[in-house]
Amino acid sequence: MQGIDRDSRQYVQAMVDVTVAGQPYNPTADVVEFAFTAIGARPTTWFTGGWDGIDPIPGSNSYRAQVLAGPGSNGPVLAAGRYAVWLRITDNPEQPVMNVGQLAVT
Repeated sequence: MQGIDRDSRQYVQAMVDVTVAGQPYNPTADVVEFAFTAIGARPTTWFTGGWDGIDPIPGSNSYRAQVLAGPGSNGPVLAAGRYAVWLRITDNPEQPVMNVGQLAVT
């Protein structure tokens, strides 16, 4: 579980593994969005994120999606609490939505 202070402005990140026809695929040209909900709730508000580089994380086929969160960001400003983190990637023709973990805001 990731954690941030409610007064900080920093990236919230999620690891992404994508395959096409069983082969690793670079998703960094796809639009990525994040949502933060109460645990057990479904997302309704999405924040545009981005990719931390265009290459996979060294030694893996994983990529890092991220969104800047906190005061003064274009992303979410979250009160103290625990949130479910959702990721949506827009590709053609797919648009997967996935729960990628939790975020603790102190």
